[in-house]
Amino acid sequence: MVLVFVEHDRGQLNKLSREALTFGRQLAGRLGAPLQAVWAGPAAAPAADLGAYGVAALHVAQSDQLADYAPAAWAQCVAALMAELQPAVVLAAGTDRGNEVLAHVAARAGLPLAANCTAVEPGEAYTVTRLRWGGSLLEQARLSGAVKLLTVAPQAVAAAPAETAAVPTVRAFTPELSAADLRVRVVRREETGAGKVSLAEARVVVGGGRGVGSAEGFQSLEELAGLLGGVVGCSRAVTSLGWRPHAEQIGQTGNRITADLYIACGVSGAIQHWVGCKGAKVVLAVNTDREAPIVTQAHYAVIGDLHQVLPAITAELKKARGG
Repeated sequence: MVLVFVEHDRGQLNKLSREALTFGRQLAGRLGAPLQAVWAGPAAAPAADLGAYGVAALHVAQSDQLADYAPAAWAQCVAALMAELQPAVVLAAGTDRGNEVLAHVAARAGLPLAANCTAVEPGEAYTVTRLRWGGSLLEQARLSGAVKLLTVAPQAVAAAPAETAAVPTVRAFTPELSAADLRVRVVRREETGAGKVSLAEARVVVGGGRGVGSAEGFQSLEELAGLLGGVVGCSRAVTSLGWRPHAEQIGQTGNRITADLYIACGVSGAIQHWVGCKGAKVVLAVNTDREAPIVTQAHYAVIGDLHQVLPAITAELKKARGG
C-alpha cells in the first residue's frame, strides 16, 4: 500500500498536494498496491476530491488539537497510522510542511527519508532521483527501510485525476497526542488580504528586483499584475531594503513559484532567486543588462528600462481590452 499524507490549509487542498497524490497513484500502480491517504484535523476531508485522484481509503485523524498546523502532532498521526497499516511507502508533497512533517515521522520511526524526489524506481531498496542544492543538481540514491519515506519535488509530475475515480472508504481515528506534540503549532494568523492569490498558486507573477528603484516603483508592477490576473513578487534584495514584505520574496529562502508566466523586472537573477522561479513555465526578463543571469536563463527577454517597458505593455493590454 502507498500512503499519502495530504497536506491542507484549513481544509483546502493545494496544487502540490494534488501532485503528490498523482505521484503516489502512479507509484501504487507500478507496485500493484492500493492508494490510501491520511488527513489530519477537524476540517471536513474532501473524500470525493481525493477519490478523483484514485484514493481507495481515507484515514481521518480527528482532534480539536489539530485545528491548525502543528508539525509534530501531524507527524504523530502519520506515524501511528504507519505503525498500524505497515504501508510499503509513505509520501508527501515536497513543501516546507510536507518535508517537516515527514522528517518528524522519520525520526520517530528511525527510518531514512528521501526529500524532493522527482522519480522512484521500486526494488528491495528503492532508487530515487532527487533535487539537491536548491535544484541545481540531481542526485541518484538508494532508499532502504521497512517503509520507504519520501517527499515529491514540486512539478515532478503534473497533477492529474485518475482515469476512473474511486469512492474511498472513510475511517476516523483519534491519535494520542502529548503536550510535546503541540509545543509548536499555529495559534494565530495575520491575513495578507481577502481573496488574494498566493505566490505558490498564482498563474502569473510579476516580480521586481533592486532595479525597480524604490518601493513606489512597484506601482507599475502592481498595475500590470492586476491586468494579467496575477500577483507581485520580489527578490531578496527588495525585502532587505524594506520595499516589500518577506511574504512576497521569491527564491531559495522565500517562495518557489510554478506560474504559467513569470515576468522578472529589474532582477539580476542570482542562483538563489533562480531556484525560486525556475518552476515557472515561461520566464520573461525585463532588464537593461543583457548579460544579467536572469536574461541568459529566461525563455524571453526585453532589453530595456522597465519603467518604459511596463507602461507600454500595460497601455497595449488596456487598448486590447477597450480600456
